[in-house]
Amino acid sequence: MDHQLLTTILFLAVVGLTVGITIRASRTSSGASDHYAGGRSFSGFQNGLAIGGDYMSAASFLGISGAIALYGYDGFLYSIGFLVAWLVALLLVAEVLRNSGRYTMADQLAYRMKQRPVRTAAATSTVVVSIFYLLAQMVGAGALVTLLLGIDSGMVKNLTIVAVGALMIFYVTVGGMKGTTWVQIVKAVLLMTGSALIVVLVLAKFQFNLSDLLGTAASQSGHGSAFLEPGLKYGVTTTSKIDFLSLGIALVLGTAGLPHILTRFYTVPTSKDARKSVLWAIGLIGAFYLFTLVLGFGAAALLKGDEMAEVKSSGGNLASPLLAEAVGGGAGTTGGAILLALIAAVAFATILAVVAGLTLTSSVSVAHDLYNSVWRKGQATEKEELRVSRYAAAGIGLVAILLAIPAQKLNIAFLVALAFAVAASANLPAIVYNMFWKRFNTRGAVWSIYGGLISAVGLVIFSPVVSGKGVDATGKNLSLLPTSIDISWFPLENPGIVSIPLGFFLGWLGSVTSKEPAAQERYTELEVRALTGAGAEGAVQH
Repeated sequence: MDHQLLTTILFLAVVGLTVGITIRASRTSSGASDHYAGGRSFSGFQNGLAIGGDYMSAASFLGISGAIALYGYDGFLYSIGFLVAWLVALLLVAEVLRNSGRYTMADQLAYRMKQRPVRTAAATSTVVVSIFYLLAQMVGAGALVTLLLGIDSGMVKNLTIVAVGALMIFYVTVGGMKGTTWVQIVKAVLLMTGSALIVVLVLAKFQFNLSDLLGTAASQSGHGSAFLEPGLKYGVTTTSKIDFLSLGIALVLGTAGLPHILTRFYTVPTSKDARKSVLWAIGLIGAFYLFTLVLGFGAAALLKGDEMAEVKSSGGNLASPLLAEAVGGGAGTTGGAILLALIAAVAFATILAVVAGLTLTSSVSVAHDLYNSVWRKGQATEKEELRVSRYAAAGIGLVAILLAIPAQKLNIAFLVALAFAVAASANLPAIVYNMFWKRFNTRGAVWSIYGGLISAVGLVIFSPVVSGKGVDATGKNLSLLPTSIDISWFPLENPGIVSIPLGFFLGWLGSVTSKEPAAQERYTELEVRALTGAGAEGAVQH
């Protein structure tokens, strides 16, 4: 069978499967509870799989393995950060958020504060974080399809991004949370199965001796033992060391503030199921990030010359698909073509599932928080709110498409790290203060959200990511803006070390300078609800 035909069939099969799941789920969905929270009908195990499917994005599968293939030990630090972050999510937010909210992050924040300013801030932050995350998935989709078609064309990448955007709008508007959750469950199973297969094949090349694999990767990388030691990417200068610390803080704290992960806790019926969800997710995600170790070092060990050049030119994003082709027999072989098509199809399913979750979360926040609670002051009907949610999904999808096209040169693991930094700076301070500090009030919430959001995004705009990084050995521009423009006065690529403490500080400062009386009774009610789940499905507005 022609290799391109095989690839096309597998791609269409994945898309057909996800579309079928979405249509089937739409037949059992009715009303806001089903569209927003899947009717709270998923078990802890099912939701754990869905969280894993939501969390193990294209950044994990493509970006992290690529970062390890290029930078060795320093690339693996992404995996460690993403995994450790789950302990923070489990300890701080999983159960209390499930118990005290209803559909969105803003429900929990607005329970004891003024509705309009807090919901506006929370919805704004949700949309911004989601769009950054969406960019990563779409960039990954463009890189995948051009590899499989063998056409390194900007037009093909752009059309792929548009197609992914159209599909994600379909999933959200038709399937809602039920359809999205089942797509994520299926995707998690496919991803773990496909990754495990490649890991076994890579280890078999080295007689299942991990030491041999690492040694070969180090020698093939051209860096020798330095490839297996800290410092290849983040230890060269003091600035790069601080940049790594900033990255680590953002990764560890960011998960507990990611809106599309937080809303997953609303899909289970009890707080016990919320805890089970996180435990299952940790097991699944932990195993997967160990897989990335083998995938990344396996790519460094087994990919040669032109293949590694292709990995480098893609920012590392093609390491896993090219490794699959190599362990299947190499380019031009049937085995290589089958594995390449299989892994690319799994990666595409990964992208589709994650973009659906992100788009759903942000569109629900627009409809539930902005439209109903802020603009209509809680008077909108459920039908009106659902209609606005579907319109919002289309609008957010369009914005993500337009922004993803110029962002294609960036490593997608970096793009997701940026989303984590914004989430940790804007969302986490407000959530933590709201749950554990009686004096926290409306001004504190608004200042912490907007302060963290504006500082994180603003510092990136004035960082080397956007301008001033120069060109590499091949003359390729390493920043987004042309080399003639340099506005990079902020030296770090990761803003978290500045923006996260600033978010917490502004939350404190806003609260202590406000004359708004502490809503002691509402805080006590929220505390009881967070600990017991009593009244969690009731209205959260007052």
